[in-house]
Amino acid sequence: MMKKAREPTYSFVILTLVLIAINAILARLSVILLPLALPGGASGVSVIYFAVAFMILFTLWFGMYGAIAAYVGTLIGSGLLNPTLPQAVAVYWSIAGLLQVLIPLIAFRSLDADLSLENRRDGTILILFGVLINNVIGAIWGTYTLALGGVIMPSDTISVFSAWLLGNILVTIIIVPIVLSRVSGRVRRSKLFVRGYWV
Repeated sequence: MMKKAREPTYSFVILTLVLIAINAILARLSVILLPLALPGGASGVSVIYFAVAFMILFTLWFGMYGAIAAYVGTLIGSGLLNPTLPQAVAVYWSIAGLLQVLIPLIAFRSLDADLSLENRRDGTILILFGVLINNVIGAIWGTYTLALGGVIMPSDTISVFSAWLLGNILVTIIIVPIVLSRVSGRVRRSKLFVRGYWV
């Protein structure tokens, strides 16, 4: 069987830049349209952060290029463009977006799961690592770093964590399985599809 030709490196640079732009726009819209008002007037967290579902999809399809785009898109859209979130806090707070996409990527690659979710095992891997564990860890990181940066009071961490976690679980469990099962086959035929982490 002949190996499919791979797109040249500059194609992946362009792909990453396009994904950063899409993620930044989705992140910004999530925060503007569905903000979680934090004590003191700061924001950056969305009640329904629909951007995370697309960041997970892009990372599962495009590997580390998608993961880079998730971090930078979160940093720009929810952080740097947000006048109520200190930029210094945004730099490490945005790692939450990276964690939320890396966990399902590592799980799918290391457990050799099929992105089309054609069996119960693959669906279970998605629910565990792409809906639950990743969002718990992302919510913990995001909430902790907001408290560490003085954006929220320690007494507000439970309510912020709960809103972050429930909103992200809701959006990922609705969007990610449907899109993965219906679109992954077409994406897989693209020369830009990444089977591992970088190739």
